[in-house]
Amino acid sequence: MPVRPSLLFVTDLGYQARGRRYCDEDVFLTSRLREDFDLALCHPLDAAALMDGFDAVVVRNSGPVLHYQREYDAFRDRAVARGTRVYNPLSGRGDMAGKQYLLDLTAAGYPVIPTVDRPQDVHLLPEAAEYVVKPRAGADSIGLAFVPRSALDDLVDDDGLGHDGALAHEGILVQPRIDFRYEVSFYYVDDSFQYALHAPDPARRWVLEPYEPSGDDLAFARRFIDWNTLDHGIQRVDACRTREGGLLLVELEDLNPYLSLDLVPEPTRDAFVAAMTDSLRRFLAG
Repeated sequence: MPVRPSLLFVTDLGYQARGRRYCDEDVFLTSRLREDFDLALCHPLDAAALMDGFDAVVVRNSGPVLHYQREYDAFRDRAVARGTRVYNPLSGRGDMAGKQYLLDLTAAGYPVIPTVDRPQDVHLLPEAAEYVVKPRAGADSIGLAFVPRSALDDLVDDDGLGHDGALAHEGILVQPRIDFRYEVSFYYVDDSFQYALHAPDPARRWVLEPYEPSGDDLAFARRFIDWNTLDHGIQRVDACRTREGGLLLVELEDLNPYLSLDLVPEPTRDAFVAAMTDSLRRFLAG
C-alpha cells in the first residue's frame, strides 16, 4: 500500500467561543480528512514538540494566540527553522500577522473600515457618534471598546502615547463605529470561493444564515484574497453592509478562521471538505 501523508491537526477542543462550537467543527473535519490522510490531533501548546513527526501541520480552531503568544511564536520560529509545512502557510498578511493590514489597506484606499493608530491621524476618520478602540494584536473581540470622541481626546491629553507617536496600551487601533445593516462572511479554500454566510441581526454576530453573493460581492471579497497572496489555505473575508449599500472589510482571517460548517447545506459542506483535501494534497506535493 502507498504511504499516506500524515497531518498534525492543531486545535483547542476545550476553547469556549461565544456562539460557536469549535470542537464540533474540528471533530467533523478530522473525521472526513482521515479518509485521505493519517491524522493526529494536538493542543496548540504541544504543536512545536510534536510537529517533526508529520508531513505537515494544519492549524485550525486553535483559539486566539494572544492567550499563548510566547508558545505560538516559538512554534513559528521552529517551523520556519526546520522548513515544516504549515497550513495555512505562515506568510499570511491578514490576522496571522496582527491588525497592521487594516492600516495598510486604509492607506492604500481599499474598501475597509477606516483605521488609524496615531492620535494626530484621528481627524482623518469619518465623524461618528462612537469610535471602536481595539488592540492591534486583538482577536475574538478581546479588548474591544466603544468610546465617544471625547475619550480619544482624553487619551491624547493624558499623554496616552507610545514612543513612536502611536496610541498607547501596546498598540491600539481606532475606527469609526459603522452603523451597518448586517455582516457577511465569504469563505475560501486557496483562491476558490466556497460559500457565504451573513448575520441579519447586527447584534447577533454568530447567528448566521446562508447568503447568495452577487457578482459585486464576490469581486469585493476577491480583492482581499488576491492582496493576501497565500498560495494555499483557508481564508474568511468578513465585511459589513453599510446603510448606503456598499461593503467594507471588517477582518481578513487567515490564521484559524471558524467556518460555521454546521450552518451550510450538506452538499456545500461536502464540497468544502473536497476542496480542502485537494488543497492539502497540492500543498504537500509542492
